[in-house]
Amino acid sequence: MATRALDRVGSEPLWRQLRHELLTRLDAGEFTEQFPGEMALVEEYGVSRHTVRQALRQLRADGVIVAERGRQPRIAPPPEIEQPMGALYSLFASVEAAGLPQHSVVRAFDTRADALVAERLDLEASTPLIYLERLRLAGDEPLALDRVWLPASLAKPLLEADFTHTSLYAELTQRTGIRLDHGREDVHAVIPTAAERTQLHCAHDVAAFSINRLGHAHGTPVEWRHTLVRGDRFALTAEFSAGSGYRFVHPKMT
Repeated sequence: MATRALDRVGSEPLWRQLRHELLTRLDAGEFTEQFPGEMALVEEYGVSRHTVRQALRQLRADGVIVAERGRQPRIAPPPEIEQPMGALYSLFASVEAAGLPQHSVVRAFDTRADALVAERLDLEASTPLIYLERLRLAGDEPLALDRVWLPASLAKPLLEADFTHTSLYAELTQRTGIRLDHGREDVHAVIPTAAERTQLHCAHDVAAFSINRLGHAHGTPVEWRHTLVRGDRFALTAEFSAGSGYRFVHPKMT
């Protein structure tokens, strides 16, 4: 088999050319059955194994392929759940919209004090808070670890709710009349701890989104939430144009 041509006299590194070649072939619909291994690419392009590994390393960092030690690379599956950035959303509603069955394992649900969270909610350090901790599952596989705190003075009626299969926001509206109308999220890419990987059933090389949310209703902070979401099942999306910049989609709050 003749080797595929790469530019060996130009300034662009061979590994970068190889990455571009493989992306072009993927876009053209190749590799639907199987992605080529390292040695197959070495022979096909007439390059060193080091060059191939650099190209594959970047494709993995781009989320295009999954490459594990000792196993042949494979095309990364598309995220099962996509969430528009800038939207005040419910994870429950996002999973439902993706057509996946879901339920939650409630790990803790009680009233407690937390000085740091109380400060974030503009409350006194000893203020009682409703605390709800859940392992969120979608399609019978773990999706996220979710922890939320709300002022007990507002959210105490939630203690009567069953959160194994329901939306916190729906219950909050139904039982208290409170509906979040705006908020702020900080999203970071993190490597889960060994304990978190075990709970989320994710591989050692899968990153996660660490999301901190402060939610408001009529100018009053009512929710502090920390969610750890598997990065291989969830994606944040935004639309943009040269004229208007980013355009966010705002789905209905549920």
